[in-house]
Amino acid sequence: MKTIGLIGGMSWESSIEYYRIINEAAKEKLGGLHSAKSLMASVDFAEIEKLQHEDRWDKAGEILVKCAQDLERGGADFIVLCTNTMHKLADQITANVHIPFLHIADATAAKIAAAGIKRIGLLGTRFTMEHDFYKGRLINNFALDVLTPEKADRDIVHRVIYEELVLGRIVDASREEYKRIMNDLLAKGAEGVILGCTEIELLIKETDCSAPLFPTTKIHAVAAMEKALEQ
Repeated sequence: MKTIGLIGGMSWESSIEYYRIINEAAKEKLGGLHSAKSLMASVDFAEIEKLQHEDRWDKAGEILVKCAQDLERGGADFIVLCTNTMHKLADQITANVHIPFLHIADATAAKIAAAGIKRIGLLGTRFTMEHDFYKGRLINNFALDVLTPEKADRDIVHRVIYEELVLGRIVDASREEYKRIMNDLLAKGAEGVILGCTEIELLIKETDCSAPLFPTTKIHAVAAMEKALEQ
């Protein structure tokens, strides 16, 4: 079994989910008392969030590169970045380590392709929905048609993530807003919806949408365990 190197803390609420899902996958695949071999480098999210909203991505990248290098030195065989938004810095991280990087958008796109879906809705932070690092990868590498909410609804999705979900607050009214926004994406032709922020799965479940949902935390974590078991 390979050792999984996890960069977590963005937020720790979703990093817990990564650890749980990875080890549940290990138990399911191997049985008995098996669990995953893993290391985690966890950041102070307050520092990262400040850099995000100040548009100081290079500085945030330096922090994540150090985490990745620490994991590599510690014996990790590959890197898993436990957040969608910070995949904006994936190239900066991969350029500074010598071990593979398991990209969350690639793992998610593989599931979407397996479902035969071509037009997909995307929810996430404002950065994930509006910047090209995530949508562009889905469009250019996997030929997906990606739909995002209107600006007012993007603002709602972003606010709920940063003011509620990363703090562990689950608000029923926010769930209803997300359901409305997802239904709007479906009305515009989306065949499914990517839950493209690792905290959204704390709020939204499969029963909250009539179309297939693609929960990126679960997808990414299971893919990490599968990679750890590759020969």
